[in-house]
Parts: sequence; structure tokens; C-alpha cells
Amino acid sequence: METTGTFGGRSPQVALLVLLHALAGALCGVSAVWPMSEATPVRLAWLLAGTGLTVAAVLWAIGPRVPAATHVALGLLSACTGVLAWRSGTAVGIVGLGPVVIAVGLYAAHFFSLTAARMHAALVVGLAGAGAVAAEPSGFALPGVIAVLAAGILTEAQGRLSARLRTAASTDPLTGLANRRAWEAEATRSLARASRGGEPLTIAVLDLDGFKQVNDREGHGAGDDLLRRLTAQWSARLRASDLLGRHGGDEFVLCLPATDAVGAVEVLDRLTGGAPATWSVGTATAGDGDTLPALLARADAALYLDKHRRRAARGPGTG
Repeated sequence: METTGTFGGRSPQVALLVLLHALAGALCGVSAVWPMSEATPVRLAWLLAGTGLTVAAVLWAIGPRVPAATHVALGLLSACTGVLAWRSGTAVGIVGLGPVVIAVGLYAAHFFSLTAARMHAALVVGLAGAGAVAAEPSGFALPGVIAVLAAGILTEAQGRLSARLRTAASTDPLTGLANRRAWEAEATRSLARASRGGEPLTIAVLDLDGFKQVNDREGHGAGDDLLRRLTAQWSARLRASDLLGRHGGDEFVLCLPATDAVGAVEVLDRLTGGAPATWSVGTATAGDGDTLPALLARADAALYLDKHRRRAARGPGTG
């Protein structure tokens, strides 16, 4: 899940997982120094303390550069929870791992897709449950069932809520396209991939002709309906890899990966047949060292040249 803000240059997703491992390691260290009972596995507590703190340090160092590291680190936390449950000397120690199981599920539900969150929740419940069953202490069945149910229910609820929030945060409510923030984030990633792979990439900015007159003459409801119909038609004619977004008002942006200037003309030509409106367009093809703002600025300049040309062709007094 995209979340704003950084912590020392790390995303909240990485920073929170670092915190979870660091806290787990610290708590294991405390348990090793001050054992709850004579049955407390002190050596294991020291080992898990070192593991938690080491993973936290490694994740802090590489997390921003290795996206998959968060999945691996969360899976390792689940594995450590299962080992600790297995070697716990008291039923209280096993029950005390319930909040860890719930925390893993909530973390996964907030930052990962719902499918991935369910897998992580199943993993931590399975490993912790297997460890608890293999442990010597007994008498924790009811608290264990409560912890498992809570982890499952909370993971599902948080995952569904997070999915809705992600959709709301990244989607234009009128057209269903990517909104400006989401489009720019994805286009920036596409540009980075194109730069690394040496592939072309073209950005297009499209602005409807005379849209203000539609609103003035027929009302905003008619203008909204026009935008919905037009963008639905565009979306149906674009390739799966193309990214269409609403930049604001009647201006739209299009990211065309693996497409040079000639290819962009071909793609844009496909959008015109039978369209319920006309528009002006400007394009910019990425060069060495180009950034997305630079591409958008060039495409915007080309757009206004095209708009001026179209107005001049229609004659004075036209929109």
C-alpha cells in the first residue's frame, strides 16, 4: 500500500517492520535476562534476540532497494514465533504470543494485497499453532483459539478496508481512471524501468476541445457523462501496458511504455474513430536523463501548440 511520509528515507512499510523485529528482539533479550520461570529457554531467547535485531538492521539497510525483503522478513518473524511457541516453558508464554500473531496479520493486511495478507496470516497461525501443539505446556486451548480467530477476522477486515482505501486514494471517482497522484507514481516507475532497459517511452497530454461550452450549454451532468463515455472508449482501445489517467478537469495523461514517437502517433490515432468529442494532444518521448516532470512539461508545451493550431484552423470565435 502506498503510504505517504518517510522515516530516515525508509517507507512506513519498511520502518514498521524494522520496528517489529527490533521490538521482538528486544523482548526476547529481556526474557533471556529476566526469565519468567526456570523452564524459560534462555539460550533460545538470546538467539532470537540476536536474530530479531540483526534482521531489523539488515532490513533497514536493504529494505528500500529490495521490495521482496518485507515479505521475507515478515515470514521470518512468523517462523521465529512458531519456534518460540514450541520451546516455551509455560502456557502463559505461549498465550503471550497471541498479540504477535495478530500484529503479523494486521501488518500484512495494511501493506500487502488481501491475498498476500491471507497467506501471511495463515503462515503465522500455522507455524505458531504447530509450535504450540508440539510444546510441553498445556491448558491454553481457549486463549489459542481466540488468538487465531482474532488474527483471521482482523486480517480480513483490515485487508478489505485497506483495499478500499487504496482504490479511493488512487482512482478518479468520476471516470474510474488513475488519479493524478497514482498516475504520476506509476508513470515514474515505468520511466525508471524504460531507462534501465534502454526502451523508449512516450508521454501524451490530452485536452478536450470546447469542454467548457458543453458544461455551459448542457450542464455539468452532461459534461460528466461525456467524460465517462470518452474515457471508457479510450480505455477499450488502449493496450494493457498503457496507463491512462485524469490529470484534472478535462485534461488527461497517457503513459506509453515501449513506444517511440512514431508508435505514439499510431496509438493516439486509434482513439479518434467514433469518439464523442475531439481533443488536442501533445507528446514527449523520453531521452537520456529525462524525468517525468520534464516529459510532462514538453508534452504540455506541445499540447498548447496543437491547441493553437487547431483553433487557428477552425477560425476566430471558436473554442
